Amino acid sequence: MGLLMGLDIGSTSIKAVLYDHLGNFVSEGSCAIPLSYPDTEHETWCVWEPEKIWDCVVFSIRKAISQKESAQEVDALAVTGFGMDGIPIDRSGNALYPFISWHCMRTLKQYDAFGKMMDARSLFHETGKKAMYMDSIYRMMWMQEHFPEMMEKTYKWLLIEDYINFKLCGEIATDFSMGSTTSALKPDTHTWSDKILRKVGIPVRIFPQPMLSGKVLGKVLPGVSALTGLNKDVKVVLGGHDYVCAAFAAGVVDEHQIMDITGTWEMLIRGCRDLDLTPQLADLGYYIEGHVVRDAYCICVSNVSGDMAEWYRRNLAESEEQRAKEEGCSVWDILMRGAKQSPVGSRGCTFLPHFSGSNAPVTEMTSLGAFVGMHNLVTKVDMMHAVLEGLTYKMREMTETLTGKSPLPDRIIAMGGAVRNPLWMQMKADVTGIPIEVPDLHEATPLGAALLAGLGTGAYQNTDEAVLAVRRECVFYEPNTAAYTQYDDLYKNVYRLLQPALKTVNRNIHERFISGSG
Repeated sequence: MGLLMGLDIGSTSIKAVLYDHLGNFVSEGSCAIPLSYPDTEHETWCVWEPEKIWDCVVFSIRKAISQKESAQEVDALAVTGFGMDGIPIDRSGNALYPFISWHCMRTLKQYDAFGKMMDARSLFHETGKKAMYMDSIYRMMWMQEHFPEMMEKTYKWLLIEDYINFKLCGEIATDFSMGSTTSALKPDTHTWSDKILRKVGIPVRIFPQPMLSGKVLGKVLPGVSALTGLNKDVKVVLGGHDYVCAAFAAGVVDEHQIMDITGTWEMLIRGCRDLDLTPQLADLGYYIEGHVVRDAYCICVSNVSGDMAEWYRRNLAESEEQRAKEEGCSVWDILMRGAKQSPVGSRGCTFLPHFSGSNAPVTEMTSLGAFVGMHNLVTKVDMMHAVLEGLTYKMREMTETLTGKSPLPDRIIAMGGAVRNPLWMQMKADVTGIPIEVPDLHEATPLGAALLAGLGTGAYQNTDEAVLAVRRECVFYEPNTAAYTQYDDLYKNVYRLLQPALKTVNRNIHERFISGSG
């Protein structure tokens, strides 16, 4: 039985990871994704350039398979990626405009305009979504307003996963989980919403056909085989949204399981089999996406997370970067070694993790990040510790939202890059008071995609067999009672007060420095 590749289009890097059919890691290639700011008149507008994305894909695949004696061993691949960011192409497959990045807030005007057309409860009932400024429909509205002639030329609007599939095998499709991120897909029928599209004046013809993940789209094109080194018989299988693929790898399908996946974003996901579109769920800050598993859904809450830890590293860790080079280790080893020395509460330094606004449980796109409680005893070490605490307070907020009136879960399954950080994992247990379970899986997101590739080729007979094939032992982090007591006080009496206290000043700052005139 041959190898399976999960191709993960992430917000920080692209990874091509090879696994055997038991989920054992074989090899990996990766490439950092360059974010571009090409508009000199709007310095905060940012895009992903399609040529650079594709170059990174080719590089990552070549690197992964170059570590194997023979590329003939690869049977199939599936692509997983972040949602929302899409690109218009013409009938010849040429990109008409770059991917507007989810970092870019140019679509706030369209987001606000849509809110006047349809209230939050109606949107949720129609699509399972809550309004998020980066969802595809608002990008399309922006394009319609600024480049109507370009929208006229648009043959299809491809989400980033769909675009890579198109480049790999020439076929156009989207899956239920990625389609959900557009804010235009009906979750009950998996069809595009005429009601939404009529309101915004977007033609349904530009949307790909939604399909269940795991379908074979075709074989890699001859030119792609030459570029990447993949065998021409490698099958391209329809993957899914990144964190939904991770949920699949972790076996999170029904209501009794919650997964916390922390990467650039932090997503809390509860599986469900029965679709519930009652307005109370919208009020709690939920949104619903199609699962990569047949007849299943994911109930989600989310916020940007690891991107803020990366901001700290880029801007405040120059000396730690130098020490890491001298010691031959990762800069994160140095940063976490220091953060361990900071006490619970970071000597009063408290971080509000809203660098990209707040998505849950209160949607407020003009909320901004903040360090408060600064005084002479606070050091850089405390600030790093405070970043982790602030992100974990946000995770607790989202956990309480996701469970609603139901009891808190007896454990949370943790996935993503943060699981390699024991300090952060223990903090998650201490702040929430809930044990954290970390399965021994190598990169759950590309693994979930690789499992879908295996389903497409018949390596697994069904999704249950695929999940069982890669099941591993777990590491558990139990809450420390004393730490939880301290964190519970700080969460309720400091952290939860920050967003409302800073609301007016943050909106004023946002209007003057971030929103722009587009």
